[in-house]
Amino acid sequence: MKTARETCIAGVAITPFLGKGNPDFITRGHPDFGKRENPTLEEHLAGVVGKLLSDSPLAASAIQRGYVGNFAGELFNNQGHLGAMVARADSRLAGIGMARVEAACASGGAALVAGMEAIAAGLDVVLVAGAEVQTSVRAREGADFLARAAHYASERKIDDFTFPALFARRARAYAEAYKLDLGELAHFTVKAYRNANRNPLAHMRAGRITFEEASSAGEHNPQFLQNPDLKDYLKVSDCSQVTDGAAALLLASAEGLSKLGRTAADCARVRAYGIVTNPLGEVRDLLRLETGAAAVCEALESGGARLEHVNVAEVHDCFTIAELLMYEAIGLTPPGHGIEAVRSGRTALDGDLPVNTGGGLIGFGHPVGATGIKQAAEIFRQMKGLCGDYQLKQRPALGLMANMGGDDRTCVAVLLENCA
Repeated sequence: MKTARETCIAGVAITPFLGKGNPDFITRGHPDFGKRENPTLEEHLAGVVGKLLSDSPLAASAIQRGYVGNFAGELFNNQGHLGAMVARADSRLAGIGMARVEAACASGGAALVAGMEAIAAGLDVVLVAGAEVQTSVRAREGADFLARAAHYASERKIDDFTFPALFARRARAYAEAYKLDLGELAHFTVKAYRNANRNPLAHMRAGRITFEEASSAGEHNPQFLQNPDLKDYLKVSDCSQVTDGAAALLLASAEGLSKLGRTAADCARVRAYGIVTNPLGEVRDLLRLETGAAAVCEALESGGARLEHVNVAEVHDCFTIAELLMYEAIGLTPPGHGIEAVRSGRTALDGDLPVNTGGGLIGFGHPVGATGIKQAAEIFRQMKGLCGDYQLKQRPALGLMANMGGDDRTCVAVLLENCA
């Protein structure tokens, strides 16, 4: 869908993404254990909104609406009504209409769509944030909370870890159909960690993994599912991180840019977007992300672009098999050939289409409600030369993001254009 009015991203902010494996995350063995605690959901939101407003001094008086993406604040943090939590982040935001948007792991992308459509309806400056804090509970309880993104009544029973099992099911189907050695999925893990090691905000910025470690199972890399039919098809290294963090951005019309004291050259323009939803629990083809493919097709066709025009992409790698299927959904390779793109280096930082330059969900991390906002922010940062050690040699002119919710039940795709 093309935007009805010119819509630009005029500023972005991302908190450090934290969780197990990050040296700044407080656990029992950390030297600061007992002295300080990890940031709460409220603190992540306040931090990211504060950074966004400090980087854009005129924004607080110009913002007319706000949206926040969050999946399960009531479960992980005993907190709902997060629009009002954003308003609490800065006293200057009091009195502005704010609301939460939820679409499972696509909550951030859906909040972004809400913001874009508010600009289309006539507003000039909109704040869009996303946040999740998931480390507040143990792994099995968290897995049960996250299972609400599936059809809980029919899919929860597949395994204690519902979503890993659902994507192990896809990995099994893919391996059987295309004779793929699933050890090769380690290429995605290694790429994710390699990129994250260059990214000071990444959950796994200090994590290290070799292809040999990621491609084999054992005590170092358990196959943790209990479902005997699926256990062999997924390892810990195939999974995205359980992450706490937040991201935020400012959307502005042409008039809004003036109110912010910004010019088009400071911004990334939304050329087009797609949002598609399909019924929960009714995946028709385990070999294809039909919802993701439809959303990307809508964004590219509406934006008058083809994939070969795109210079950088952020795709939803909740599991290694998901990144492979995303490659095929966006049209990077034909069905059955997704592994070739990562194996050959096409999607590396120096490849012809760098994908997930800051580490993606596996390396950068996956604070569920923040992920879609972070994807858009990362493309903006690449376009404006703000990515430091993982900055692409040539600033991208066109970027594509694809943010998936559930087992490919919702997808938001956005095509962004560098205004420089």
